[in-house]
Amino acid sequence: MKKYWRYIIYAGQSELKAEVANSYLNWLWWIIEPFCFMLIYAFVFGTLFGSQIEHIQIFVYIGITMWDFFSRMLKASVTIVRHNKSIVSKVYIPKYMLIFVKMYVNAFKLVISFLLLFAMIIVTRVPFTPYILWIVPILLIMFLLSFAIGTYLLHFGVYVDDLANVVNIVLKMLFYLTGIFYELEKRLASVITAEQAAIVGKINPMTFLINSMRDVVMYGTAPNYRYLLIWLVISLVLAIFGVCLIYKNENSYVKVI
Repeated sequence: MKKYWRYIIYAGQSELKAEVANSYLNWLWWIIEPFCFMLIYAFVFGTLFGSQIEHIQIFVYIGITMWDFFSRMLKASVTIVRHNKSIVSKVYIPKYMLIFVKMYVNAFKLVISFLLLFAMIIVTRVPFTPYILWIVPILLIMFLLSFAIGTYLLHFGVYVDDLANVVNIVLKMLFYLTGIFYELEKRLASVITAEQAAIVGKINPMTFLINSMRDVVMYGTAPNYRYLLIWLVISLVLAIFGVCLIYKNENSYVKVI
């Protein structure tokens, strides 16, 4: 990281500029897009389906914002070596640095979205509590988890062309099983016991992290420290093995692509 951080920042800034180069609204799209999706889902589930969730707009916006970062990272990781063929075939960089470039880009958009979230909190008069400081550790765990999964997708994406399609299908399924716009545990409680539903909500890492973010932002309650630590350790272990896997095989990536 110390050796290649300049490349990460330069490449990330270049990609951000390229995204809005031909757009009239430029960077405003990074706010407009999640905000519009929030309005759509809040209307559908809050009005048409009569959801009783308090502050449904903030509830949905937190879920969409975090899921958007996670899904973008995973989709990008699958094809990231092929899309950077001109770089990896000419100069050497550890291939997982390409994931950090994407993380820089998506984290920048995430920060803008969270600034809008704070504005929504102020407008809707949701009280601030000291637990809101847990936003940072929760996001860091999500970053680490996204990176860890991304290392494996990067590796196998080099060899399996169809992996991108598989990842898209899996992410679409997980989107509805994560509780982006409804309380997943309450929905599952009608099918299984409340205890089992609570376990399911913690086994799915994105469900747990999104719920934790809602707890500290909306409800002013502490997150589940034990499961935060568990997912931190799991993400760290997966990341270590993923980086080792890339180091072991990265010399063959250029030959394959």
